[in-house]
Amino acid sequence: MAKQMSRSSYEKLVAQLDDLKINKRREVAERLKVARSYGDLSENAEYDEAKNEQAILEAQIAELQYTIDNADIIEDSNISVDEVGMSSKIKIKRVGTDEIETFTIVGTNHVDVANGLISDESPIGKAAMKKKVGDIFIVEAPVGELRFEIVEISK
Repeated sequence: MAKQMSRSSYEKLVAQLDDLKINKRREVAERLKVARSYGDLSENAEYDEAKNEQAILEAQIAELQYTIDNADIIEDSNISVDEVGMSSKIKIKRVGTDEIETFTIVGTNHVDVANGLISDESPIGKAAMKKKVGDIFIVEAPVGELRFEIVEISK
């Protein structure tokens, strides 16, 4: 299934993939070479560790490649300000309070809650999708239902 993401998120993934393919592969290959030089591979913990690291790296590369190959890029000019979607910047207010929070909806690979980047699969992100300014949405939380109002949608 195609995963929606902004152009900048897509470009970050491509850069990350390039780094893994070019730099990390070289580092792991060097560790394998050094570990092989220690002799008997059957009792060589460094070699086993380097092989495991290589397998994990290749799995990361394959996963990133799949995400990139199946990306549905949302260009900035196509980000809606009418309803919440991928790459929307939203201001929400918890019903009954005056506290307004600002979030940007991003793909799971780019979540940074401390900087206001939340996933479209997070409780707030998922509940806010397709909502319009003035809409109320409910988020299930350990403390019970939290009600939020969409105050503003921007790019």
